[in-house]
Amino acid sequence: MRGDRLLTILLMLQAQGRMTANELAEKLEVSERTIYRDMDALSGAGIPVFAERGKNGGWSLLENFQTNLTGLKESEIQALFVSPSDQLLDDLGLTRPSEEARNKVISSIPAIYREKAKEVWNRIYIDTSSWRSRKEKIDTFDVLKDAIWQDHKLKIVYERADGQISERIVEPLGLVAKGVNWYFIAAKENGEIRNYRASRIHTAVTIDETFCRPEHFNIARYWEGSKKAFIEELPIYDVWVKVPKSMLLTLSFTNHFVRVVEVRAQDHDSFIPVKLSFHTEEDAKRYLLGFADQLIIIEPEDLHHKIFQLAESIVVSHKLGDKRQFRKRVGDCVIHSY
Repeated sequence: MRGDRLLTILLMLQAQGRMTANELAEKLEVSERTIYRDMDALSGAGIPVFAERGKNGGWSLLENFQTNLTGLKESEIQALFVSPSDQLLDDLGLTRPSEEARNKVISSIPAIYREKAKEVWNRIYIDTSSWRSRKEKIDTFDVLKDAIWQDHKLKIVYERADGQISERIVEPLGLVAKGVNWYFIAAKENGEIRNYRASRIHTAVTIDETFCRPEHFNIARYWEGSKKAFIEELPIYDVWVKVPKSMLLTLSFTNHFVRVVEVRAQDHDSFIPVKLSFHTEEDAKRYLLGFADQLIIIEPEDLHHKIFQLAESIVVSHKLGDKRQFRKRVGDCVIHSY
């Protein structure tokens, strides 16, 4: 274990430049006294580590010191060679560079691990797309990619979810892939950071003006916070239904915004009570209508009547018969109630 820790310290100092004993102790989950002993061990092994006192002090390596480290553990090699999403790499134009980088890493690791590293490609494959999703067309993607690397402001024309179109100047901070969809993260001129669905950016023009990125901005931390806030603000409409056991998997195999919240034990009538959560009542009505007589609505009590009215309106709009004939023919078969 100590050998792994010494190697990790060396890697961290090589990457960070300077770290305090406290920082190293926290990251490695050991005491500062242990770190001091490890530094003595590294120094004794001929590694040029030295400490600087003062406010900005800490442990560091002699300037320009580099070492070729091949002490990767097997699990670390596996982590490096797990295949990323081909589609996302292709979107970023990094498919070929990714393959070339992995080949270079393979050539640098010990021979005893080389074949195991290659085998990872044949044993684990990551596909981030859903079964029915289609790839979004993003005409401005190349401009967005260039802007986040160059720190140039952009003038974009953006279409909101409600169809409203506006023009704005933004400061590009990054791109986030959620499933197969891309989101453009940028700061407005007042400093407020916003998320933009990349496929809804109609045009993006680079402005010959740079900006300073927000200090300590971390895109992963920002996205997790933004996602959590978005989920918490979503409206909730819960529905209890009864379904045959064979339908349980079908309930969530859909593109609708529905979530299976709770599944109870099977009733005496061979139906299973299930709690479904939607964003709105309208979402629930349209989703449940699609199952026709295959499920039974328990709560809310008035929902079955509202769905029945929706079904009637569909029949009338398609001129398949008048309402009286529809009621007589369908009866309680479309949606059962209690």
